[in-house]
Amino acid sequence: MNGDMSTILRQLIAQKDLTEDVLIDAVQAALQAAAKKRYGAVHDVQVDFDAAAGEVRVFVTKQVVDIMRSYATEIPIEEAQKLDPTVQVGDLIQVQADTRDFGRIEAQTARQILVQKLKEAEREMIYEEYKDREGEIVIGVVQRIERGDVFFELERTEGILPYSEQVRRETYHRGDQMRCLIIEVPSNPKGAPILLSRADPGLIARLFELEVPEIYDGLVRIMAIARDPGDRAKVAVAATDENIDAVGTCVGMRGSRVQMVVRELRGEKIDILEWSPDPEVFIANALSTPAKITRVIVDEESETAEVIVPEDQLSLAIGRRGQNARLAARLTGWKIDIVSGSETQTSVRDRMLDDVFKSEEELTQEPSSEESTEETAADLTRIPGIGEKTAAILQEHGYAEVETIANTSTEKLSMVPGVGVKTAERIIQAAKQLIEGAG
Repeated sequence: MNGDMSTILRQLIAQKDLTEDVLIDAVQAALQAAAKKRYGAVHDVQVDFDAAAGEVRVFVTKQVVDIMRSYATEIPIEEAQKLDPTVQVGDLIQVQADTRDFGRIEAQTARQILVQKLKEAEREMIYEEYKDREGEIVIGVVQRIERGDVFFELERTEGILPYSEQVRRETYHRGDQMRCLIIEVPSNPKGAPILLSRADPGLIARLFELEVPEIYDGLVRIMAIARDPGDRAKVAVAATDENIDAVGTCVGMRGSRVQMVVRELRGEKIDILEWSPDPEVFIANALSTPAKITRVIVDEESETAEVIVPEDQLSLAIGRRGQNARLAARLTGWKIDIVSGSETQTSVRDRMLDDVFKSEEELTQEPSSEESTEETAADLTRIPGIGEKTAAILQEHGYAEVETIANTSTEKLSMVPGVGVKTAERIIQAAKQLIEGAG
């Protein structure tokens, strides 16, 4: 038995990446079970285990007696004094058990318990290794497919890609190597496989983190992701440093970085856009790939947005089977209604919406002298640097009053065709100065 056990232990030490303490505990449990089979109800078994030599010694506690009646629990005084001359009748003494005396049943029991304990220890070690890795990417190799679920060989364990987490357009074959996202590490005594996903939006975030050092370093942040797995995804990014172009950084030179992600996702199209804390700008950005947006009108209370687009851009803004609008709504968290209309109709709609949200007091209030002054400033050509053509474009896009321009943001005003960021800043500043001068 000792020779067999030593051989087994040497094999286990070579095959299993387990600590010596774990091995000792497993061996002790195995030999305790074997000793019970051999000696009966043994209450105290001590195991000395030399992992380097693979040697095992088992000591059983027995009582010193004059006449031995139970081999399992007693030892004659004559034999006991050979081990320790000072013992007396009634004392307890540790006696080395000869594991070679273990029969086939005891040996089989020891092996079964040992293998069971080592499997449990290995499962626990794997769980400890993976439990904090939820949300990380692992590389797996397809081993088999059962009832639609794909099983992957991972490092030291197994992962499962259930049908619900697969990409419909992807096919999986034995031996395929691919990246998956860990979404759950079960703490299961039976060693349930790690749950993986290829459809989770988090996979895109982790892939960009691998390909874009600025994301890994925190200079660029992924703020939101919306995805139709295998077809299209929208990714909103923002830079923590104003000198960094977040979108350009993620796209890479000639699209090299985003193409690496697309290649890993097997051709899934990815739209990268600028995130903004302003819902109007964010919604416009979410839809502007690939459509051109005329105006966004938001109702913050209901979190709904009406998006006006040119007639020829309506189908583009909505997308095939509504995909572009659906992804934009999912990305921004707003309910989006896309409508088409002429720029004149847009201005009328804006004024109607403004009236709806005015209070009764505002509607019945007599015009003040200050309001009369504002009305006289409605001629946008009075703003330095604005000619008739620019004034007409601004009015068509809902900026019909000097006060409206003075109170808007540079980001919003720069969305008007022909008005860049620097021009918008200059116009807003000039409008503010005009109102201050009129006051």
